[in-house]
Amino acid sequence: MFYFTPAMIPEHQNHVVTTIETIPPETITASPTLLQRIKKVFNRELLLTLALGQVLSLLICGIGLTSKYLADDFHANTPVFQSFLNYILLFLVYTTTLAVRQGEENLLAILKRRWWKYMILGLIDIEANYLVIKAYQYTTLTSVQLLDCFVIPVVLLLSWFFLLVRYKAVHFVGVGVCLLGIGCMVGADVLVGRQQGLGDHKLLGDLLVLAGATLYGISNVCEEFIVKNLSRVEFLGMMGLFGSFFSGIQLAIMEHKELLKVAWDWQIGFLYIGFSACMFGLYSFMPVVIKRTSATAVNLSLLTADLYSLFCGLFLFQYKFSGLYLLSFFIIVLGLVLYASSSTYVAQDPRVYKQFRNAGGPATETPTVGPMEPSVTYTSLGQEVEEEPRIRVA
Repeated sequence: MFYFTPAMIPEHQNHVVTTIETIPPETITASPTLLQRIKKVFNRELLLTLALGQVLSLLICGIGLTSKYLADDFHANTPVFQSFLNYILLFLVYTTTLAVRQGEENLLAILKRRWWKYMILGLIDIEANYLVIKAYQYTTLTSVQLLDCFVIPVVLLLSWFFLLVRYKAVHFVGVGVCLLGIGCMVGADVLVGRQQGLGDHKLLGDLLVLAGATLYGISNVCEEFIVKNLSRVEFLGMMGLFGSFFSGIQLAIMEHKELLKVAWDWQIGFLYIGFSACMFGLYSFMPVVIKRTSATAVNLSLLTADLYSLFCGLFLFQYKFSGLYLLSFFIIVLGLVLYASSSTYVAQDPRVYKQFRNAGGPATETPTVGPMEPSVTYTSLGQEVEEEPRIRVA
């Protein structure tokens, strides 16, 4: 056996040994208990975020109920006209607000720099609404509920590549739990026999839903970028301008005959007003929630909208009840909590912020990251934490 003698030990090793200090016991912090961790997750910000998402779901529920009454009870199949009313309201409120502004935030100044980008975004938003509503004529409600979830992976991928958002394992687990909740809801539909919307061209309807969900994902990611780096009023004003213009053209070409068939009375007028109010509220409020959270978190919150519609249908349309509906609701909420319990961060790449707006154009809000700034961690609750710069590898 070989033994070391003190003379054989290098001097730097002796130095390492002599510099070790004992940590005083009072400086050691105990690890947080389970209760403390739960309180840290279920804080005021999380509860407020969940509540805001459910407000959006309730607005979508109102949109669905008014559309169902118009189509089933009054045979008013006018999806383009219904969207046109919403875009007109956006034009009257937000586009006119931009028109009366002064300086670089004026409507003409914005159009001069970015008109064609907003034109494309307006067309995407119009056709997303149209394709999903049109799909109900060809496929089942169950298929629409399942395939409409395709918007979530679309938003995740687009956020990763274009907004440079980086996710953790818990975010993907939360998304998976939410989709599991949708699976429970669809299973409940099958058990109680809710197969409304059967048509002769089911494959066509399924493809329409997938196309509409893809366009929704593109629109939501663009909306997130604009409201976080430019202005909420600018986004809504441009949607009102180009949305009313192109949906008006589409209405005149495709739906003017259907509109003439509508038997107008106070009930139909009330339903159109209710639909427009819910749609306008959704468009006006969604940018607020997206700026606070993200497009992904908002789309996960909207998964509960179908459940609210089902609960209303128990009283209004005599739907059959299943305990799986309640189970699916709690599973979706659990997935939302998991997703919101951890933070995401934005990988630094200043080129992203030059893709949409002019490099020389002024910003109405300070960009969240810049070429010389550290990257910012965004929690799902909108909190910001500075970290070391992260450079995206091209």
